[in-house]
Amino acid sequence: MPSQISLSTSLPTVIARVAAAIAAALSMMVFLAPSAQAANGCGSASWYALTSRTASGEMMNPAKLTAAHKTLPFGTKLKVTNPRNGKSVIVRINDRGPFTKGRSLDLSKAAAHQIGLVSRGHGKVCWTKL
Repeated sequence: MPSQISLSTSLPTVIARVAAAIAAALSMMVFLAPSAQAANGCGSASWYALTSRTASGEMMNPAKLTAAHKTLPFGTKLKVTNPRNGKSVIVRINDRGPFTKGRSLDLSKAAAHQIGLVSRGHGKVCWTKL
């Protein structure tokens, strides 16, 4: 049982005891890598054509083949396929998002155009990490 801390306990002792408790708690936790489903899967995608700075720091260019994903590392390349027509495009993750519930990817306008999603605005896609 941990020793009690009272008002007369010195601050360095309190800090040391708290640090030890945190270290003990962390040593019991299991940290898991992001799910493999994040790298390969299917879900809903939309497109965007902003010209603002992305989460990676580069300027968003709607004419480039890029995409946003919530957790995949920047620079990750995905093959994204529209199962309705079989068209595919290779994109590079350079932003975070989408922030609309139920969406998995935000594609640049150029990427969405290549797989036939521009007119619908959004749709189901499948992706594979390359």
